[in-house]
Amino acid sequence: QVQMAESGGDSVQAGGSLRLSCIASGFTATRKCMGWFRQAPGKERERVASIYWSVYGVGGITRYADSVKGRFTISQDNARNTAYLQMNSLKPEDTAMYYCAAARADNSNCLDFTYWGQGTQVTVSS
Repeated sequence: QVQMAESGGDSVQAGGSLRLSCIASGFTATRKCMGWFRQAPGKERERVASIYWSVYGVGGITRYADSVKGRFTISQDNARNTAYLQMNSLKPEDTAMYYCAAARADNSNCLDFTYWGQGTQVTVSS
């Protein structure tokens, strides 16, 4: 059984940084996508970043929402089955519940995710 667990959410001031972590327990795949999504009250869920990895030698293909490019960085540690989201230069509009997701993937587009975490709250004050 796959279990996803996020951590690292907090309240920070604008301009600050946070690092979110996500452990995907029980998740194994030769090709996989892990991603971070966020949802603010009254808004639709938004894909923030994703990363694709393959045991066949392809790794670290990342994609970002335009709103976070240059500020957020997604990475993963395959040995620990963990994904990270480093968030710098945070803005009040980054305030949301952040969710981690994972899926076995056929390509690096990372459009569909199967497993989801419960979320971790990020609040950025001005």
